Amino acid sequence: MEPTKFTHQPELSLIDVRKRKEEVGGSAAESEDNVMSKSVRAPTDPVLTQPGLGTTSTTITTITQTGGDWSSSLFDACGDKTTCILGALVPCCLDLSLAHQFGECLCLPLLPGSTFAMRVGIRERYKIQGSVCEDWTTVYCCYPLAVCQMIREMRRRMKTQTYHVATTLQCS
Repeated sequence: MEPTKFTHQPELSLIDVRKRKEEVGGSAAESEDNVMSKSVRAPTDPVLTQPGLGTTSTTITTITQTGGDWSSSLFDACGDKTTCILGALVPCCLDLSLAHQFGECLCLPLLPGSTFAMRVGIRERYKIQGSVCEDWTTVYCCYPLAVCQMIREMRRRMKTQTYHVATTLQCS
């Protein structure tokens, strides 16, 4: 909303109008009614707010499934055929997809330890039970299976998020 700008000009008296007419070259003999009809009166009270219906407030509520254990087992890779094939053949591409879903830069999987960091991040974000030691062991001993599990987890958790937008209008 742009700020309201206003200027305040004092009302012109009949004497001021006559003086201005004489300065400009007009005749001072004009009738007073004609002079008054040409003078413009400025409002005395400036407008501080724009007219409107009232104020609007928006509420956004996010409901996310949190807590518990991983939604699928580490060895449940064949539950999603596409993820299973990508995890077996090109787990690095699956890692790129995971970084994108997690909201990170696509260059993140190129850094050493990034998959481990994302696994810890997923576990912390969704309050999944486990420890850093378990995450490290899973990522470094079963890398393709760990990436598949993390992709499945992100897909399932992101589907359960619900956004509710409510707009209320308060009349003033």
